Order: sequence, then C-alpha cells, then structure tokens
Amino acid sequence: MTLLCALLSLSAAATTLIRPSKQAHYFVFPIQENAPTIRVRVVYENREVDHFNIMLARTGVDYTVPYDISRYDVRNLLFIVDSDSKMLTDNTTDEFDMSNTEMYRPAYHHTPSYGWMNDPNGMYYDPATKLWHLYYQCNPYGSKWENMTWGHSTSADLIHWEHQPMAIRPDGLGTIFSGSAVIDHDNTAGFGRDAVIAMYTSAGEAQTQSIAYSTDGGITFTPYAGNPVLRADIPDFRDPKIFRNEQTGEWNVALAAGQEVRYYASRNLKDWRYLSSFGKGYGSHGGVWECPDMIELPVRGTDKTKWVLLLNINPGGPFGGSATQYFVGDWDGQTFRCDHRGARWMDYGKDHYATVSFAGAPDNRHVVIAWMSNWLYANDVPTMQYRSANSLPREIDLYEDKNGELRIGVRPAKEVMKLGKRFTLKPKKGKTATIEISNNSGEVATLTYDKHHQTLTFDRTESGQTAFSKHFPGKVKMPIFPRKGDNMDQVTIDVFVDNCSVEIFDADGRFALTNLIFPNEPMCNYHVE
Repeated sequence: MTLLCALLSLSAAATTLIRPSKQAHYFVFPIQENAPTIRVRVVYENREVDHFNIMLARTGVDYTVPYDISRYDVRNLLFIVDSDSKMLTDNTTDEFDMSNTEMYRPAYHHTPSYGWMNDPNGMYYDPATKLWHLYYQCNPYGSKWENMTWGHSTSADLIHWEHQPMAIRPDGLGTIFSGSAVIDHDNTAGFGRDAVIAMYTSAGEAQTQSIAYSTDGGITFTPYAGNPVLRADIPDFRDPKIFRNEQTGEWNVALAAGQEVRYYASRNLKDWRYLSSFGKGYGSHGGVWECPDMIELPVRGTDKTKWVLLLNINPGGPFGGSATQYFVGDWDGQTFRCDHRGARWMDYGKDHYATVSFAGAPDNRHVVIAWMSNWLYANDVPTMQYRSANSLPREIDLYEDKNGELRIGVRPAKEVMKLGKRFTLKPKKGKTATIEISNNSGEVATLTYDKHHQTLTFDRTESGQTAFSKHFPGKVKMPIFPRKGDNMDQVTIDVFVDNCSVEIFDADGRFALTNLIFPNEPMCNYHVE
C-alpha cells in the first residue's frame, strides 16, 4: 500500500481505523472544543494497550494534541476512533510545538505545557537534588476535564518549572485521581531505599487506592502489582494523603470518604488497617469532601504545635463552588479531635481549591499550593491551549486571634516574595480605603478595606472578560481576624498580579484572597485611595 496511511472508514459503525504512516515521535489529533467526546482505542500487535477520550474536530480545529508513538513499531500500531470525522488524517511528526499561544498564560505561576490541569498531587521536596516535585491532575488530550493522568513538573525555586514526562497513566483499574507521594528513606515498602512512593485513587468501576513506585527520582513510576491496596464500600472514596507517624513508626493516610475523613495505618504502605473517622457535625457539608491533608503546625510566638486538617469541599464554599476549609485540633496517631465545630476557610477568594502540602519541605517549612480555579466555571474560562494554573506556593502556620481561637496564618513562600508589590490601606476621612488595579482600557479590579467592619472586599465585576459564566463576575467579602493588640487603623498587603490572577496577602500573615481575572490587556496600574 502506497498511501501515507492505511485509513479505513466504517460508516455504519461511525468508526475509523488509522495506522500511522511512518516511525515518528507523535501522532497528532485535531481538537474542536464544541465537538462531542469520542473514544480512541490504541491497538498494538492486536492488543488494546491504551484508550482515551477526545473532542475530535469535525468542522474546525481549535488546537491539536500529541500522542506519543515512539514506544511502538508503527507497522503494528492502530488507532480505532469512534467517529467518521473527515478531519482525522495521518499526522505523524517528530516535533510538537508547545510554545505559548495564550495571552492569559501566567508569567510566574505553574501551568501545564498544554491541556487541562486541576488538583495538585503527590508534592514533595527531594533533599538530594534540592528540587520541588509537583504532580497534578491533567488531561493530556484536551483542555477540559477528562482522561485523568498525573502530570509532573519540577522546580529549584518554586517560580520556574520544568515540565517532565507524564508520570502515572490510566491502567486497567481506572483513571488516576488525586493522591500524594513520599520518599521512602528506610525502604519500608520494599521497593528500595529512597524510592518515591505515590498513593493515588484508581477511578474505575469503583474508587480504590493504589500505589506506584519510582527508583529514578520520581520521573517514571511502576504500578504495584498487588493494587489496589485499599478499598471501601462507598462511591466517593479518594485522594489519599500519606503522612508519617514517627512515634509509632508507621505511615498514616487520610482519605476523603463521602463527607468524612477516614484514617488508616500501615508499616509498609501496602497493608492498611482502619483507625478512625472524622467529620460528622463539623464544618461545611454543602458538597463532596475532597483532598484532605494532615499537617502539624507551629503556633506563632510559642513553642507549641497543633494539628490541622485541610479539607477541600465542592460545592459549599463561602461564595459558591469550590473552597478549602480547615480544622484545628489534636492527632494522637489514632483519632483526630477538633477544637471547633464551624467551618474555617483558608482563602476567601473564589479561586483557591484542592490545597495540599509538599512532603519533606526543608527547614521545617510548611509549604502548600492550590489549584487556582473553581468548578463552577473551570471548563469555561477563556483559554484553550491550556486550562488552569496553580496558586503561588504559600507558607502556613497558626496564630491566635483576639478571641483566643487558633487560625491558619498564610504568607507567600519566601522564594516568590520579590514578585509582589506592597501597599498600605489606611482609611482617612471615611471608613474605607481602596486599591484599584487597572489597565489603560479602563478595566479594573478593586480591593476595599472597611475599617469599621474589619473586612476586605474584592470586586472583579469590571475586570475584563466575565461573560463566559454567570458565576464569574461579582464581589467576595472576607473577615479579618486580628490578634490582640493589632492596630486595625490600616492594613498592609502584598499584591501579586499575573496575566490572569490577583492574589492578596496580609503582610502580617493573617489572610489570603485569590481570584482569577481575564483583562483584555495587562493590569499594570495601581491607585490607592
């Protein structure tokens, strides 16, 4: 056969069989965002070795996505596509251009090189290489949620990120949902000293927990042959967060189970026993609980520590959709006991979700990062080459407010401080002071400090493109929880404006406020009044 590819269209079944014409690195698929989602099966030597879903172009191409075929002899490779689209042609290439084509791609926030991204996963710091590892939920084949896979990036400074190969791909147990990773310094799991062990949710017929191990510094992972290592009898059972219990010499894991958190223990990361549950009667229950994290935090100005459970919820946030709540209490290795009943929110912006921490951060630091979006409109924001960014990394601790309650304190990680601008809002004649962030087109985002009510309000109604979702434009208002003796006649804030976001931090580390914006030209003007 002399055609560039062997292309057979079976119109009755609306199925296309396509064989790449030459040995190459990639086969490229054309994508159209409003096209229906169809299944692609990858058959090699007569066996199905992979499958994924794409919005295959039918009338126009919005962007393209690559599929790596370098590992196969293409003479024995076949794509079976559940579509009769005439836009699917043989497109094999050794190069795929991943350079930025989006005006809203951030300048200093982490984003995927292309495609969809949501929750950060498996984050850890490697003391041997001094690299921060960030894994994340991604769709390698489109810019909407689908085909959940672990992407991977590394950084030496938490600002500049190097994209690594996809780390953990879907397998026979399902797609790869959120989870965590640790360095197994003592070889407790038997995969080798200093192996990186990832624990994640396999989302197939049920949600079960699996592990995979890496012996090359977290670049490639091998799924454990005995997966799954943990299962339950409920549909929502996911997002395992591993943490070490040095007193018992065991690993613990916190798992989101419906609207509670379940705790388990293991000595080898393979065999787990149930410990306890937390959640009934505590916090917000407006939606599914997700992405728990357990962190022992110092109490500012003391030699004390308390345990904090970070717990993400969707919907149920204070301004609709997604948000991160937290609980302060004690952990005895068996049970978490919370000091308060009501929900407390880690960030009062509308775009801060799935907050989790880096395992093993140096110098006893507690560094967290979040997904900077909201499920109310995450699939609809005005980008296509990529969708979603991570928040700036933040350092957290606990402080005591004027009523004696412990609350999370938040500051930008020290590495990123140079990227922000500091302002002081001091109401003069009236009770409020504002900072307007604007561009030369008259688009503006406004932050208002109300001294009397001790609140901050962020308004993005006139900030640029907002019509893509009825849930996007509007205001958010947050309370400030001062400490005893704080002078509330003014607040000093650090403002970080990137191409599609505004992040606001209290210079005294009492609050954070994270919101997306999509101006039609950069926001470079600041006016304080």
